[in-house]
Amino acid sequence: MPKPLKDEINPLSIGTLASAITQVHPGFAETEFVAAAAHGLNPLELKQRVAHVAAGLARFLPQPFPQAADVLRRAAARTALDLWSGWPANNYVADHGLHHPDEALHTLAALTSHASAEFAIRAFLTAHPDRTLTQMHTWAASSDVHLRRLASEGSRPRLPWATRVPLLADPELTIPLLDRLRNDPEDYVRRSVANHLNDIAHDQPAVAILTGLRWADEGGKHTDTVLRHGLRGLIRRGNLDAFALINARPDIPARITGLRPARNSTPVGQPLTFSFDLHLNPRQAARERLILHYALTPALSDADSPRLHFLSQSAPQAPLRRSIERSHPTQSLRPGDYRLTILANGTPHAHAPCTITG
Repeated sequence: MPKPLKDEINPLSIGTLASAITQVHPGFAETEFVAAAAHGLNPLELKQRVAHVAAGLARFLPQPFPQAADVLRRAAARTALDLWSGWPANNYVADHGLHHPDEALHTLAALTSHASAEFAIRAFLTAHPDRTLTQMHTWAASSDVHLRRLASEGSRPRLPWATRVPLLADPELTIPLLDRLRNDPEDYVRRSVANHLNDIAHDQPAVAILTGLRWADEGGKHTDTVLRHGLRGLIRRGNLDAFALINARPDIPARITGLRPARNSTPVGQPLTFSFDLHLNPRQAARERLILHYALTPALSDADSPRLHFLSQSAPQAPLRRSIERSHPTQSLRPGDYRLTILANGTPHAHAPCTITG
C-alpha cells in the first residue's frame, strides 16, 4: 500500500530545502530550522505540513522579505529542489510577500520549475489582480515551459486543492491566456489549457462552447485534442454542442439493437451487466467519430441531463457490426426500477428497463 502523500513532507524534504538555503546563505541556522520545522509534523495533513514548514522558514530566513526572496531565488538556481522540498518555499512567498509583489512574483518564477507555484500565485491574483495577470501574460510568452504552464494552471477557476479566487469567475480575463497557449508545443502546457477550459465549462458552458467554436474555426494542429479533453465534462453531461465540436455528430447514422440486461433483477452490490449490438454503415466507420455512453436513471426520473458513463470510441475502419458487453457497479444505488439508455454521440438510441433489488 503506498504511503500517504502527507508523509512526503518529512525531515528529509525539510533537510533538502535547508541545505539549498545554506549553500547560498551560510548564516542560515540549518540545524535549528530542520528541528523546528520537523517538530509536530506527525498529526498534520499534507497542506498543514506545508504551512508548518513555511512558518519555520519565516522564523529563520533573513528579513525583510526582499532579502529572504533573494535567498530563495539563489537557492533554487543552485540546487535541484523537488515538489516536497520546494512547496513550502512557495507557501512562504504567498504568506509573506504580498506587500512586495514584484519581488514575490520573481521568486515564484524561480521556484515553479522545481515545485509548481500554481497554489501560491492565487494569493497574488486576489491581492494584486492587474499586476499578477499582466505577469501571467508575460509568462505565457516565456521560453520556459514551467512558466507557460503556470500562467494557465495558476489561473484555473476550479484548480483542485486551491483557494478559490472570485476574480477568476470571469473567464474573459483568462481566455486570452488560453488562446496563446492552446497550441503550445508541450503537452504539459496543453493539458493545463484543456483542464482550464473544462473548469470554465463547469460554470459557464456557453462560454466554453463559444471558445471551442472559435478555436475550431481558427484551427491548429492540437485543437482537436485540446477540445476533446477540455470539453469532457460537457460530454459527460450530454451537451450536444460539445459532441459536435469534437466531430462526433449527434445525428450519427448508427443503429443499436438487442439492448438487454443479463438478468431481470440485480441485487445491490452485484454488477448490473448488459449487452447490445452496434451497427455502423461504411461511411461512418471510415470517417466519423462515434462515442458511446450509457446512462442509468430511476425509472420515474425526468432529468434532462443524466450523467453519462463512457462505453467506447470508434476509430476509423472500425468493424461494421460488433457486440458490446459492460457492467455497472450498484453499491451506491437504491433498490427500485431503473432505465438503461445507450447514447451515440450524446443522442439516445436504445432503452431497456432494469431492476435493482435490496
